[in-house]
Amino acid sequence: MLLKTVVLLALVAQVLVLENGLLRKPPMGWLAWERFRCNTDCDEDPKNCISERLFLEMADHLAQDGWRDLGYTYLNIDDCWIGGRDAKGHLIPDPKRFPNGIAFLADYAHSLGLKLGIYEDMGNFTCMGYPGTTLDKVIQDAQTFAEWKVDMLKLDGCFSTPEERAKGYPMMAAALNATGRPIAFSCSWPAYEGGLPPKVNYTLLTEICNVWRNYDDIQDSWSSVLSILDWFVDNQDILQPVAGPGHWNDPDMLLIGNFGLSFEQARAQMALWTVLAAPLFMSTDLRTISAQNMDILQNPLMIKINQDPLGIQGRRILKEKFHIEVFMRPLASEASALVFFSRRTDIPYHYHSSLAQLNFNSSDTYEVSTLLLAGLRVSLGGGCWGCSALIRGLP
Repeated sequence: MLLKTVVLLALVAQVLVLENGLLRKPPMGWLAWERFRCNTDCDEDPKNCISERLFLEMADHLAQDGWRDLGYTYLNIDDCWIGGRDAKGHLIPDPKRFPNGIAFLADYAHSLGLKLGIYEDMGNFTCMGYPGTTLDKVIQDAQTFAEWKVDMLKLDGCFSTPEERAKGYPMMAAALNATGRPIAFSCSWPAYEGGLPPKVNYTLLTEICNVWRNYDDIQDSWSSVLSILDWFVDNQDILQPVAGPGHWNDPDMLLIGNFGLSFEQARAQMALWTVLAAPLFMSTDLRTISAQNMDILQNPLMIKINQDPLGIQGRRILKEKFHIEVFMRPLASEASALVFFSRRTDIPYHYHSSLAQLNFNSSDTYEVSTLLLAGLRVSLGGGCWGCSALIRGLP
């Protein structure tokens, strides 16, 4: 039997089931928050403010620059789009920044083969102080999003109590179901309860949410990436089993193409998020992104591994005293993905290991190739040094 191993080298309440059949693979797309935050000054900064113009331009680039065809299909609005509520209590977008409304953006995205995501908050206000979805508004807001033909809802949790969240998130799952429109549901609920049992019931989450944020917001820095990675690793025995088709842990956005990561660190985040079966939501300016960063985000083999149909989240299997860590993710067709991750900051490191040390049966035959070479040279007990970047025979 020929078993295939991909080697990724990187530097550095009532149960209400969400019966939508969505997100059988980790979602991929573009999200506004990390790069554009809550910039609402369209007079001084018209190209970068949260506005209809920004999302139309990002939609065009997703469709024209190869992103959509690789799977980056979600165009997601985050906070700061809301203009208030009308006389009947319906949400309305800011009329100056979104003059044609959200349904217009959804139609435009759909015309390009994309999907539109939107943001609200299970509380009195959104995190940036805009009107939230209180318990009495859950059904109305779900119906509004469906009427606008939205494809994903991210529901944050600022300005809410634990009791309101415990009622509100299952209520929203049921309300989205009741609209008859398939709307993927991204929940921030566990992040507001510390991310871990007993305060977080992951069995319930898998039944009401398609994806959920577990931990802190990512910031544009390598230290932030490492803090999130460390939390996921420290709690992998809890987190890894609950991820799978239709329900994913979300370590937050990809920073690649912004300001806080070096080239090697950007490649590392892509490799680590891939092996963790994480949603791949870019948050960068697609109008100005460099070819180098496009190559990282558009690596077709990396995307294929992230989108593996088994949907098994990877885990760290080895931590060496000289600051090398090994992650493994099982893939379909008896393949595996390995990440050799170096935290060293001094010089490139020559790392020696073996298939036996990594718990691969020595009686089997393995095909081993490398995908990313970044500050780390690996020898797998007679395997190749710095092999070609193409893997043969992946499913």
